[in-house]
Amino acid sequence: MCSLCGVIGGNEHWTDAVARPGIYTRNVERFDRRRERARRVAAANRVLSAFGMSLSDWQGSSFLLATRTGKNEIIEDLGHLWPAAEQLSGRICDPLDPVLIARLEEGHDG
Repeated sequence: MCSLCGVIGGNEHWTDAVARPGIYTRNVERFDRRRERARRVAAANRVLSAFGMSLSDWQGSSFLLATRTGKNEIIEDLGHLWPAAEQLSGRICDPLDPVLIARLEEGHDG
């Protein structure tokens, strides 16, 4: 996603499930947007577990990223997830690592 969409599109991150009047979306209702947000948190947690971290929704407006040792950080949107994960863990966290993807596809989270 180019940065111009962030300027034109409003305050929401492009990954957020938000109602966009005049644009086709299945997230018109607040309940649907919350459910979609929960699905994104669950998907992120499958990958984050490999790095000893977890993500939780924080009041529907931010996310709380936490390590198993108790370090945590509030992030605004999923665009900030991986840089924050690397900062908290002190190591590279590559969600596109082929070995990690293969393990997730086999059903071995983490």
